[in-house]
Amino acid sequence: MVQNSPHQVVIYADGACKGNPGVGGWGALLRFGAAEKEIFGGETATTNNRMELRGVIEALRLLTRECEVVVYTDSSYVQKGISEWIHGWKRNGWRTSDKKPVKNSDLWCELDELVAKHQIEFRWVKGHAGNEGNERADALANRGVEEAARSGSAR
Repeated sequence: MVQNSPHQVVIYADGACKGNPGVGGWGALLRFGAAEKEIFGGETATTNNRMELRGVIEALRLLTRECEVVVYTDSSYVQKGISEWIHGWKRNGWRTSDKKPVKNSDLWCELDELVAKHQIEFRWVKGHAGNEGNERADALANRGVEEAARSGSAR
């Protein structure tokens, strides 16, 4: 478990989708001491779960050295997936317990690689409940949706 540390990176990540599947966005707020960074992006044809994963992935990609990280997400899918389910999926060759391919395995593999580079704790936070960091990540994800809808394409 990651303890509070002055050298700790805190990430709030979120995803949004208008239609599921549909136009989606991801956003993340990163904090390191007094410094903050906001990032967001989107895709025209995606799902909410893919955007939830993408928000965490894009935030972790910004870390240039090994860090202590706490990731806050309102997605049980992301929190449980990376903390509990992924071990069985990897053991079963990226198949679920009922032998079906794991959905979004491309993103889970990418997240798994990034997580291995850091000391990370994933914490679930209730969405739309007034948590300032989560609310900002949600707003960033919605900016990603708007950008993707306007441009007709995105990352």
